[in-house]
Amino acid sequence: MTADILLALDAGTTSTRAIAFSRAGEIVASAARPISQHYPAPAEVEHDAAEIWRLSRDCLLEVADSVGVANIAAIGITNQRETIVFWDRTSGAPLGRAIVWQDRRTADACARLKAAGHEAQVQATTGLLLDPYFSASKIAWALEHSLDVRQAHAAGRLCVGTVDSWLIWNLSAGRRHITDATNASRTALMNLKTCRWDELMCALFGVPAECLPEITDCAGVLATTQLLGQEIAITASIGDQQAAAVGQGCFSPGALKATYGTGCFLLAHAGAEVPQSQHRLLATLAYRLAGQPAYALEGAIFVAGAAVQWLRDGLGLIATAEDSEALARSVADCGGVVFVPALAGLGAPHWAPGARGLITGLTSGTTRAHLVRATLEAMGQQTADLVDALGADGVAVRALNVDGGMVANDWLCQDLADSLGVPVQRPAVIETTALGAAALAAVGAGLYPSLQAAGEAMLHAGGGFSPKLSDADRLARRTAWQGAIARTLGA
Repeated sequence: MTADILLALDAGTTSTRAIAFSRAGEIVASAARPISQHYPAPAEVEHDAAEIWRLSRDCLLEVADSVGVANIAAIGITNQRETIVFWDRTSGAPLGRAIVWQDRRTADACARLKAAGHEAQVQATTGLLLDPYFSASKIAWALEHSLDVRQAHAAGRLCVGTVDSWLIWNLSAGRRHITDATNASRTALMNLKTCRWDELMCALFGVPAECLPEITDCAGVLATTQLLGQEIAITASIGDQQAAAVGQGCFSPGALKATYGTGCFLLAHAGAEVPQSQHRLLATLAYRLAGQPAYALEGAIFVAGAAVQWLRDGLGLIATAEDSEALARSVADCGGVVFVPALAGLGAPHWAPGARGLITGLTSGTTRAHLVRATLEAMGQQTADLVDALGADGVAVRALNVDGGMVANDWLCQDLADSLGVPVQRPAVIETTALGAAALAAVGAGLYPSLQAAGEAMLHAGGGFSPKLSDADRLARRTAWQGAIARTLGA
């Protein structure tokens, strides 16, 4: 029997999952484990790197046992991006917790660099802006504040990498310290044109380049692992948002998707040349194959599903995330309530790390249903902010492809269409992040000759949602949102 199962490892922010796909893009088996969230201080978010590896390993072993190791053709990895891990090159042990992409502890350091006039150079070189979201300032913070990290660096034993790098290191038993070009593009240390670590950026942030991994393509034989009992090639590695764009078939300029998970990330394919945003969007890598980069414009919303999680865990307004749909449907509108979920600052196009959440329009008639509906409506309005910025940059949005756990909510998908005034398309398989990694793994393993061929075989259309809201009602909601954003930024 020919091995033709693609095993995708999706190491996300709140969970890590292994999903086995057939060559036709069908889910054959899956396993998932929740990731512990650590909040040592306000605005600080950490993960236990050893836990990420242990739970990822357990998921891979569970799925491999289900499908049969002999049937696995290759492994593809996708991951939460800007989160950074520090470990000892000799022992392989983590040097403290990983600093998560949501962490804002370096806001002041980024502000100082911005005040000193460095942001234009950072954007021109890396496509990114000066924000604690990205990895470089986190690495600099650890070198300054962690004795274990400093001592490992002084001894020549320090390894630094994003989650993909950490997982591949462990899967390869320490033989490969690599990262793919999409993850490298999120560090603020990679030159976007050359896809190499940039000496000036490393010097600016105080990051020793010798501790960083080798930058590779997103597909090919990147490493091998014997974790599952026989040698299997790791033939794909890609950041989660880029993986979702692949899983949505965004292979040509203008194609775009938005993924609604812990945060929301909108990517628009921009072709073979580095795009230039004049409206605070990011230039980033879509993927790199055979040494040839393809680029994208990206808008990042830091809080999407995390806002629903806050309603559940922080306020106790809902028992499960799924309850939000029924509550949103139970009221005709949000009763004048507007919620700006700046629980971790604001991302694109505002880039205000110090912004804090704001709820306006409360009355004695406000119910939990109104608050829940306002939370879901914020997803559409935050997305509209990104679409407006794309339009100002010359990218016309005529439809939006959506994916991620939140879009299982039909009400939310319809509200996105109403908020944007364009059709919203939801794929048949909403696990597009893992599917994108599997499609790339299929290409890297030689099962398909190109990404387009893999897409034709593995990606399948789902259902659509057309706008129903009147232009006047859409404008009224937009105006209320913009007023609340202005208050948030002015607070």
